[in-house]
Amino acid sequence: MAEPAGRTVFVCTCEDTMPLDEAALARACRGARLQGARQLCRAELARFEAALGGGDVTVACTQEAPLFAERAEDAGHAFRLDTVNIREHAGWSREARRATPKIAALLAGAAEPMPTTPIVSYRSEGVTLVYGRDETAIEAAQQLADRLNLTVLLTRPKDITPPATTTFPVVKGTIARARGHLGAFELTVDDYALPAPSSRARLDFGAPRDGATSRCDVILDISGATPLFPAPHKRPGYLRADPNDPVAVQKAIYKAAELVGQFDKPRFVTFTDTLCAHSRSKRTGCTRCLDLCPVGAIQPAGDHVAIDTMICAGCGSCASVCPTGAASYALPPADALLRRLRATLLAYAEAGGRRGVVLVHEGDHGAPLLDALARFGDGLPAHVIPFQVNEVTALGIETVAASFAYGAAELRVLLGARHRDDLAALDRTLALADTVLRGWGFGADRAAMLRADDPDTLAARLAALPDRDGTIAPRSFLPMGDKRGVMQTALKELHKAAPAPVEIVPLPEKAPFGAVHVNVAGCTLCLACVAACPTGALRDNPDRPMLSFTEEACVQCGLCANTCPEKVITLEPRLNVAPEASQPRVIKEEEPFACIRCGKPFGVKSTVERVAAKLAASHWMYKGSAANLDLIRMCEDCRVIAVTEGEGIDPYAGPPRPRIVTSDDYKKDGGEGV
Repeated sequence: MAEPAGRTVFVCTCEDTMPLDEAALARACRGARLQGARQLCRAELARFEAALGGGDVTVACTQEAPLFAERAEDAGHAFRLDTVNIREHAGWSREARRATPKIAALLAGAAEPMPTTPIVSYRSEGVTLVYGRDETAIEAAQQLADRLNLTVLLTRPKDITPPATTTFPVVKGTIARARGHLGAFELTVDDYALPAPSSRARLDFGAPRDGATSRCDVILDISGATPLFPAPHKRPGYLRADPNDPVAVQKAIYKAAELVGQFDKPRFVTFTDTLCAHSRSKRTGCTRCLDLCPVGAIQPAGDHVAIDTMICAGCGSCASVCPTGAASYALPPADALLRRLRATLLAYAEAGGRRGVVLVHEGDHGAPLLDALARFGDGLPAHVIPFQVNEVTALGIETVAASFAYGAAELRVLLGARHRDDLAALDRTLALADTVLRGWGFGADRAAMLRADDPDTLAARLAALPDRDGTIAPRSFLPMGDKRGVMQTALKELHKAAPAPVEIVPLPEKAPFGAVHVNVAGCTLCLACVAACPTGALRDNPDRPMLSFTEEACVQCGLCANTCPEKVITLEPRLNVAPEASQPRVIKEEEPFACIRCGKPFGVKSTVERVAAKLAASHWMYKGSAANLDLIRMCEDCRVIAVTEGEGIDPYAGPPRPRIVTSDDYKKDGGEGV
């Protein structure tokens, strides 16, 4: 294969429907060859074909992306081929002549490579359960009978006319429990009964029973009852429609007919169980992901949680709130997403852009809305930079912080006006970001949601954004490392560029940063908190009784407070960017107790003396026995030696047995004896 000759960037005026400053764009595309065109996809297609095979190619056109991909495949193009939309996002706009910095930003962002995402696969043989309440379910099954292996389950049916021919089983029952996904549903059915073959005017069912079990690949639910799963529209293989809506029923039938074969989806979340701070020694700590997962894909699994990748719908809520980085979004990973954001915003600033507004959006909702605004309205303002992500709900504090550190003046998350059941994590992220931005002098409402379902509303909301500058010189740090490291780096860089930086900012509850406070007087240095801490924020000293704390490592999981037997630990959510936060700070330190026999230090002096005093005052084995009390003051080795040397200490001794009471004792008390 030939050595790559560098990146080639094609920009096209799309038949002169948008103005392009090719000279300015050429200066912005450093290290790349920029070529202008008027109709690259038709009359000048040969120019594109001539560039194939010589290195990476970026084409500023997404409308004809299939054509360019086809020609690249035919030519055996072994390098990257990227397409980016500068027409609807910049060129088709009332402010198109001022959009050169934004076009440069879009081209720079497209040049950043995105890693390949692993996939998971479903396998469906078409075994389908149609769950309904009346003839609607039977009619739906009749439409699918030649495509799928069907069973109809009717819940509390009334008068159902028996079919003339038994093409598929029709049974009675109510689904009590359901779990699984496409290709692997498991159901428990109560009130289960088979119909009598002799049913005449209506289906007559036999004696019902509870607890029947069944498996299937697909569930078509037109029962009108409560959904079998949380967030039912996100459960693969579960199709639900209102039986009173014929159009919705027909759409569900059409989808069910297609669910045969193998289906792939991305593995949205990468999970590292060793980083999880959920539990230690049956004490519960962090439950952030468990509280927020809308589809129930996350369950406790001992010291950590387990994420069912087959159920996970990819909202990314778990990754956005995970304080340790155990759950990290993979479409793309946080560091890759931030590298694209960095390239976009730095190119925008270098090309002379000001007051940049990052408009974060999803492809399904945001892309069509931006297209409509460009085609039927005034288009996006020149300072509004669209930034597409797979799911806005996966947005983490690291992305918001990096946006402002790289020079953005505002950040808006574009959402539809309709209610969504998976926005709790996004609400938490934006609230946390707002607290930090306020605390560092950026002002209020710099990062917020923007709701719009039509281009006119979107245009009005964008026009109403405050006219304020970014107020900072962009930072140029490279996001590297795991999610937690990227998060900390982004916040530290934002602090360096902040208008009014302070070292400590109080944060809301459930924030991923904070301090641990210990009531030193009540702490016995038992070090149970050290054993429970999953991140090493709390540490001991192998050479002497000591408890130290490193604030930068604390994720506020609460395991230390829940484990502490003395209940002397409290948490304080806060962001501390002082250099001392990355260094261990001694919380409590005491003198070790020296073994009275060999002098070896062991334990804590105050604790050993406290235990000895309590035993001497209350326990029969130690009252009046100096030898037994001395065992408490010996190290583990000397204690064994002292016992085995026969110094009058019987390790198997018990308390004195009570004297046996006889008849004489009763007679002495005036009784008659036995």
